[in-house]
Amino acid sequence: MAELRFIVDTEQPVSLKTFLRGRNGVSARLLAKLKHREGGITCNGETIRSIDTVRAGDVIVLDMGENVAAEPNPSLYAAIAYENESLVVFDKPAGMPVHESHGHRGDTLANYFAYLYPELSFRPVNRLDKDTSGLCLVAKDAHAANLLQGSCEKVYFAAVDGITDEAGTIDAPIAREQESVILRCVRSDGRPAVTHYRRIACNGRYSLLEIRLETGRTHQIRVHFAHIGHPLAGDDMYGGSTADIARQALHCGRLTFALPLTGREVTAESELPEDIRNLLELRAQTAATTAHLLDR
Repeated sequence: MAELRFIVDTEQPVSLKTFLRGRNGVSARLLAKLKHREGGITCNGETIRSIDTVRAGDVIVLDMGENVAAEPNPSLYAAIAYENESLVVFDKPAGMPVHESHGHRGDTLANYFAYLYPELSFRPVNRLDKDTSGLCLVAKDAHAANLLQGSCEKVYFAAVDGITDEAGTIDAPIAREQESVILRCVRSDGRPAVTHYRRIACNGRYSLLEIRLETGRTHQIRVHFAHIGHPLAGDDMYGGSTADIARQALHCGRLTFALPLTGREVTAESELPEDIRNLLELRAQTAATTAHLLDR
């Protein structure tokens, strides 16, 4: 949204900074940015400083004045799982990068966001790899982004090679692979990383896991499951088989967060995509085909 609006409801007069920085959660960085913009902060329609006093009933407006960097692309599509005035949760398809980068200009979620909301800046709260599908939360302004940062509970689903334990925790530090910008590995001098999982389905060839992270390291899920001998199906970067799926079988299927303006908890969900579902059906399909051939 282009502006944030607050109505002062304190019993006693307070400074604008105290009112905004307190329970309303406006960051010092945002206040500093807005005070240098003409009309960035107003009280009852008049420009006001953060040190000025506000009283009950005063209407405070923060003019966000967002600028868009990515070029809008109306030919893209990502379903919307949830939306309100402060944020939008996209159900990102596999193969769509979140951000523009070298080799990906115009084909990202940022470009689709720019098409849907031409007046806003793109502020993703959680980031997914290009080939990871599922829920991606994007704040519509800096205030919402600040309140949402680090407060989202994410649940991932992954199909991994082989039969895992029914449940487990992987506690192994992750570091950058030497001489590689992209690759990560488990190494004693890495940053702490903890992954919890439970098996929810298995067909003998693949296990479908529900995964929760305590930390958010780059490629954490992919690295951890490769480390215990169960790389993600389709993840050839970390040793997974590409025989049955052409991308890492990883999906962000559940996202829980508190709404910035009300604090109400919301959970957005996304169904497991067809290419991952098919992995769990392969054994049954193969067995049925074999039985049919033997009957001939």
